[in-house]
Amino acid sequence: MVAISPEQRREEPPSAEAPPAAPAEVPYPPLLYAWYVVGVLMVVYIFSFADRQLMNLLVDDLKQGLSLEHDWQVSILMGPMFAVFYAIFGFPLGWLADVMSRRTLIAAGLAAWSLMAAGCGVAKNYFQMALYRIGVGVGEASLSPAAYSLITDYFRRERLATAISVYGTGIYIGSGLALIVGGVAVALVKEGPDWTLPLVGTIPAWQKVFIIVGLPGLLVVPLLYTFAEPVRRALVSGRGAAARQVPVGEVLRYFRANGRTILCHNFGFSLLSFSAYGSSAWIPAFFIREYGWTQRQAGIWYGTIIAVSGTLGIAAGGYLADWLAKRGYTDSKMRSGFIASWIWAPFGMFYPLVPTAELAIVFLIPSVFMASMPFGVAPAAIQEMMPVRMRGQASALYLFVVNIVGLAIGPTAVALATDYIFRDGLGLERPLRYSLFSVATTAHLLAAILLYLGLPSFKRSMDYLTVWQDAQAPKPSTARTVS
Repeated sequence: MVAISPEQRREEPPSAEAPPAAPAEVPYPPLLYAWYVVGVLMVVYIFSFADRQLMNLLVDDLKQGLSLEHDWQVSILMGPMFAVFYAIFGFPLGWLADVMSRRTLIAAGLAAWSLMAAGCGVAKNYFQMALYRIGVGVGEASLSPAAYSLITDYFRRERLATAISVYGTGIYIGSGLALIVGGVAVALVKEGPDWTLPLVGTIPAWQKVFIIVGLPGLLVVPLLYTFAEPVRRALVSGRGAAARQVPVGEVLRYFRANGRTILCHNFGFSLLSFSAYGSSAWIPAFFIREYGWTQRQAGIWYGTIIAVSGTLGIAAGGYLADWLAKRGYTDSKMRSGFIASWIWAPFGMFYPLVPTAELAIVFLIPSVFMASMPFGVAPAAIQEMMPVRMRGQASALYLFVVNIVGLAIGPTAVALATDYIFRDGLGLERPLRYSLFSVATTAHLLAAILLYLGLPSFKRSMDYLTVWQDAQAPKPSTARTVS
């Protein structure tokens, strides 16, 4: 006899007709093979972030080359023109990740966004540049929902946070390489002549960097066919093995039943993303404007910090979450993000205010480390709390929120604060440092509050998942007794 509380009885969705008895669980692949898959997906993620983040190094070139007056005009290209379409197309592409070959979906997206990123090198005006940025966003929307789902089917639960965090290191390696390679490339190509191509015309020296960084992504497409599409694990497990596509209405009911968890998770981690993306978009310009650095100096130094400190940080976040899980914390992934959001404060708040570039670097190293810790555990938490046939859609919802709040609004918030509050409003001579300080600090404080409020609800969502899976699992002919 199984006892179910009145609250669970109200929330539990109606059981579908019992499918045939499930076969024994398919064994997991060898661990080395699974890590190879993560390595391939990480390489794809590196190219993803290299293509989207390169523009951060070229702020002043964009303003001059496209005849722009304000920082916020550049921020629209950095943020909304990419992130809004990335987020919107994440939903249909997340649905496709639940029903078709995930590696083929990623391969098609990789080819598309690589061509669009290179296309930024031939844009002749603001409108064309915006269209190419939209293309990059749509192409990249194919990657993460499918990648999260693939990794979840290759790794057992106790290694999942670490595996997704290792995949997530592509964020920081890619962003760092974009700045390092971009900084060196800008210095080299500006010394050479403009290019003249058939049908395209003249390509200014600074725009050549988009082509140099964008096109190599096409060489990575064949790597995605060096591993097998894995079995969708819950479809062959004895528990929760509903061999069917879950209807949209049922997905929405599941989301509503776990609304507090999804709200605190999505917006808590999105505000951390708001702080991280908002800051990173303008830090190269911060060093150039505040300390007189060249693009090459800013690219190499900040790119190295992101690639090294960010990579170590996101891996440490996954390790911390798995360590907490082994000690009985059901909410380990949410808790890891909450811990990181507080430890960031003494470093991330004050690096923009210090008097020298060298001291700013000293503060930035731990700041980037702490800021990167949550971004592997956040998607891992989604994979853990959702049924298998809802993972892609739940990941798409998370990515929609995190990219609208973080990537679309974050860089623009810093730019608007610089243009209209600290420069025009308060008349400060060095406005960018104050906008970086105020925007990041506010976002981190609100994120910490939301993640703390989400800890108990995440535990309840894990209990709800167990009830839901029991309802979907094959049942004996004897009716279930509820008391």
